[in-house]
Amino acid sequence: MKDSFRLSDKGRIDRGRPVSFSFDGRRMTAYAGDTLASALLANGVHLVGRSFKYHRPRGVLGAGVEEPNALVTIDRGPGRVQPNVQATTVEVHEGLVARSQNRWPSLRWDIGAINDAASALIPAGFYYKTFMWPRSAWKTVYEPAIRRSAGLGPPPTDADPDSYALQYDHCEVLVVGAGPAGLAAALAASTGRARVILCDERSELGGSLLADPDAVIDGMDAWTWLERTTAELSARPNVTILTRTTAFRYGSHNMISLAERVSDHVADAAPGSLRERWRQVRAGRVILATGAHERPIVFKGNDRPGVMLASAARAYLNRYGVRLGRAGVVLTRDDSGYQTAFDLARAGIATTIADLRTALPALLAGEAAKLGIEVIRGAKPLKTTGRLRVTSVEIALPGGRRRTFRCDLVLMAGGWTPTVHLFSQTRGALRWDERLEAYIPGESSEALTCVGACQGDFPTSAALQNGFAAGASAVGVEPGRAPLCARADGAIDMRQTPMSVAADSAMAFIDFQNDVTSKDLRLAVREGFLSVEHFKRYTTTGMATDQGRTSNVNAMAVVGEAMGVPMGQVGITTFRPPYTPVTFGTLAGNNRGEGFLPARLTPTHEWAVARSAVFEDVGLWKRARYFPQDGESMEAAVRRECRITRAAAGILDASTLGKIEVVGPDAAEFMNRMYVNAWTKLKPGGCRYGVLLRDDGFIFDDGVVGRLAEDRFHVTTTTGGAAGVFNLMEDYLQTEWPDLDVWLTSTTEQWAVVAVQGPRARDILAPLVEGIDLSVEAFPHMAVREGRIAGVPTRLFRVSFTGELGFEVNVPSSRGLEVWEAIWAQGHKYGATVYGTETLHVLRAEKGFIIVGQETDGTVTPDDVGLTWAIGKAKRDFVGKRSLTLAGPASPDRKQLVGLLPSGHSTVPDEGAQLVRDSALTPFSAQGHVTSAYWSEALGGPIALGLLKNGRARHGELVRATSLDGAPTLWRVCEPVFLDPKGERLNA
Repeated sequence: MKDSFRLSDKGRIDRGRPVSFSFDGRRMTAYAGDTLASALLANGVHLVGRSFKYHRPRGVLGAGVEEPNALVTIDRGPGRVQPNVQATTVEVHEGLVARSQNRWPSLRWDIGAINDAASALIPAGFYYKTFMWPRSAWKTVYEPAIRRSAGLGPPPTDADPDSYALQYDHCEVLVVGAGPAGLAAALAASTGRARVILCDERSELGGSLLADPDAVIDGMDAWTWLERTTAELSARPNVTILTRTTAFRYGSHNMISLAERVSDHVADAAPGSLRERWRQVRAGRVILATGAHERPIVFKGNDRPGVMLASAARAYLNRYGVRLGRAGVVLTRDDSGYQTAFDLARAGIATTIADLRTALPALLAGEAAKLGIEVIRGAKPLKTTGRLRVTSVEIALPGGRRRTFRCDLVLMAGGWTPTVHLFSQTRGALRWDERLEAYIPGESSEALTCVGACQGDFPTSAALQNGFAAGASAVGVEPGRAPLCARADGAIDMRQTPMSVAADSAMAFIDFQNDVTSKDLRLAVREGFLSVEHFKRYTTTGMATDQGRTSNVNAMAVVGEAMGVPMGQVGITTFRPPYTPVTFGTLAGNNRGEGFLPARLTPTHEWAVARSAVFEDVGLWKRARYFPQDGESMEAAVRRECRITRAAAGILDASTLGKIEVVGPDAAEFMNRMYVNAWTKLKPGGCRYGVLLRDDGFIFDDGVVGRLAEDRFHVTTTTGGAAGVFNLMEDYLQTEWPDLDVWLTSTTEQWAVVAVQGPRARDILAPLVEGIDLSVEAFPHMAVREGRIAGVPTRLFRVSFTGELGFEVNVPSSRGLEVWEAIWAQGHKYGATVYGTETLHVLRAEKGFIIVGQETDGTVTPDDVGLTWAIGKAKRDFVGKRSLTLAGPASPDRKQLVGLLPSGHSTVPDEGAQLVRDSALTPFSAQGHVTSAYWSEALGGPIALGLLKNGRARHGELVRATSLDGAPTLWRVCEPVFLDPKGERLNA
């Protein structure tokens, strides 16, 4: 390391732990505690990137999340490449690999810099006016060029090998920000037993105190007080301290999302280790101590490497011990710039202060004189020079004179902008403060308090006092004595000269990352983009990764001046989450791969795998679709399964059906209100097909419901609708009918279900069943009985989704495979087959039974699919009843369920195919569509179900079904029941 860029007597870095890292392939040395930005500056590297549009050389501007320039790609190995990371937030560790972005072939010699020379031709909004002619060039020239140019860093291409976690936390007080205000708040709030969480995005607590060792708190220097306070908070059992943790979203009811970086700073973190944790914190009270960001000053060439924020320079000097240059000029609008100048001078850096104010603070002016610092009052920066680093700054003096200062460091203290992003996410009202020329928090509906600089209380003394009072108030205790702060240099006055902005310069930058200049904003105003939301999007100011932290207020000043209105009347855009960029991994957590779509397996899954079953995904379940034998195709296997089921018997695993237990004295009344059917007269032991609607009167779900007792119903739902039905029931029970004495329990996983269908079904089950009479007289269709099967307790339903004699055996899931194998062994004796969902679909379609989600699409009423008979005529009300009387659902021209039989062909139509009149073949004459279509083994040809306009009145009519890969086919409209319309097969 070149020691000329380090100060031996400054910094909090661990000089006993040197680390090696690389930047653009160049090996460098840093110390534990460095950020990538401080390490680069300590190695004399000021050029770190190129701007987005003009590819101008850019250096480090800030020292934290406000950084718009120093974006790099971090390479931690295959699948662990992350672009667009702020170098100011990256902790250096052994072996760190970083690369600059948005340049080619190299950072120093970037061919894209030609855009800088042509900047006059590509102002704000140029793309709206340029890429219009010739029209044919859009697809071949313009769009490909734009896509190649878009973005900064290259996106990763390999799968991320790391793991991520989600955790829920609860506390009485959450303190966001561990600067002086946040630390004081945590101290006061944690004096009792209240649970306190203190989080900060940095690697250590302290906030602004980390760059301000000269402050004196309670008679000790700031760093000593910080050490003792951290130790005291760490020792309190009710305090949780989270460093490297960013509060990025403020949700309703004080639900705060925190992103905790667990291992990015660890050199030997192995692939697959926990990288980040998403903490969702529910807090009784939130204290926002998020601080403020310093603003740049707008003048020509304010973007060159070596031009940075004064507060950032102070942080690099005091926290990291970096010597930033040999000669510096501090441009300031308030007293805070003097503190940086004093620290530079004491470190042996030749320093000049150019104060934009005409009246100078006497105390600070005196201190400057002692340190040999020249102070220029009423100064106005004009421009800088330099190619890859600033070499001079020109300043206009009162009276019209100009002076040029040779320097390699220009520091801007343009005032402070409170960090109100999280507060704004609560939909809280922001209030314009004329004195600060910034927005500060106003009223909010959430239980929160803003303290310190984010509230506009910038002096450390005020931050400590207000933070301490807020912490005590949050837990209802007497505040006691707050930490006291004193300064050797006296109090800092944050009053500033009124904002002035550069002339109409194309190189006076507002948004550094997106190359938005003051000239661009004035152009937007001239072209009529006067709303803040409009000129923001037209110029892209404030849309960089820093979310306008360094640009928003300066943009307001420029636009306000151009419009001739005060800054406070320009307005400000909405701050939306996340506060800082959050990795997709953090948000996804374990919800990827199998974790995103976990496979739910039935008890017979492995049995089916062993018999070569082909599976399909139904919701989250894996269901056997068909069971091929001897190399059968799906078509051949399904035909065989259909044939055997109708001739002898078929056995199906129906465990995936949703199941809900509805229990309580008011269970029948609850079912009556939820479903269209009448339930109060259904006797225990009876079943009924139930139809459930949404509020709008359209079918939501269906299923067989069995009444086990006066106060107990066993409700089945479709496989995919189970969660939705349960949620809908809970919603109504808790919000509309809380007076009903009813309990709901999801039992989908409790019961394994074996469906035995076919004329030999009774013969197969008879030897296995105990305590249940299976005769037709004792056990009719649509009944339920409780007993035992193969020695296992069962709820046995006599129901059929095939039109054949059918039973559904419900047994505890833990015994499901055992019962399945017993039934299968009996079935072999009668030539039964196992069948899958594809055969199930064919068999039910032959009987005209609908599937919710296939014959329905969210716009279908019971009458549309012939289920008017299910509606209880005497019922006073049920969910969706009033909607059924509206003009739309009651219209006579609605699409209705019909059957379709081929006319002169044997082609199975496409599901979804449009149905048109026989005489019209254009899509505009569509009368409906095919909902289900299969080859029917029982009928020896294709069949289809469809929804057809006024379909029940059109039986016998010919229609055509369109095809994606051929001519339309002719179909005759008929009843949707193709097989056994009288239901004689139900009793075999």
